[in-house]
Amino acid sequence: MTQTAARPRPHTVAARPARLPTQIRPADRHGPAEPGEAWTDDPYAHALRTGRGPLYLRRLSPPARPGNAGGEGDLLPLDVERWCVAPDAADTGILHRCSGPVLDVGCGPGRLVAALAARGVRALGVDVSPAAVAGTRQRGGAAVRRSVFDRLPGEGHWSTALLMDGNVGIGGDPIALLVRLRAVVAPGGRLLAEAVPHDVDERLTVRVEDAHGRHGRPFPWARLGTTALLRAADAAGWVLTGRWTAEGRPFVELHSPKPGHRDEHPTAAGGPTHP
Repeated sequence: MTQTAARPRPHTVAARPARLPTQIRPADRHGPAEPGEAWTDDPYAHALRTGRGPLYLRRLSPPARPGNAGGEGDLLPLDVERWCVAPDAADTGILHRCSGPVLDVGCGPGRLVAALAARGVRALGVDVSPAAVAGTRQRGGAAVRRSVFDRLPGEGHWSTALLMDGNVGIGGDPIALLVRLRAVVAPGGRLLAEAVPHDVDERLTVRVEDAHGRHGRPFPWARLGTTALLRAADAAGWVLTGRWTAEGRPFVELHSPKPGHRDEHPTAAGGPTHP
């Protein structure tokens, strides 16, 4: 997605690996058509409407480490099929930890927002994709088309915020995103975030692309494993209160300190910080 330097926009992604098709056509073989706006009228919107992939983020910048940590190539699979069905066991664990009202940042087609609504929990999805907002509403959830960096409904009063499916990468600056979310949740509010399932910490430029080489415009992104996510959270002032793995997906639970909170929370290294 294109964006201004001052204000990134959210996206919806997952880092869960998926099998690649036997042949992927190079992007320049599909024709000279102008690429669509990322996450809006590119192949992502089509995949959400059909509920099927394959769909990828194509890495346009070199890997952060020589040899490309994790053994990944230029195509990073997006788990579209999982996003478009009912919550799985790992998602259910997240739902049990939510206290309303809940803001799902980069909600995609709304599986979590709809599930919360069905449980009687007030929830709102935020996404820049019209197809994502439409999908969330069709599933019975509430959603608005907006960037997390824009003014949001109920700002400063959300009890729980969600960053699932790789959305910690929104805007390519995780610390800026996490600082922003501290202003969105209420004092003492909770953030449930999903990390990449291996040790990675990179800022990169990507674009959404399908198996035929159709693609959207480039945009900045970030990919963080648990260690890198905890470092960013600590720098943004969040307090670590839990971490776990379910269905191969790593998660962390963070809290925003209330006024007057003494900074003695665990650091990314796992130990306490003493004054």
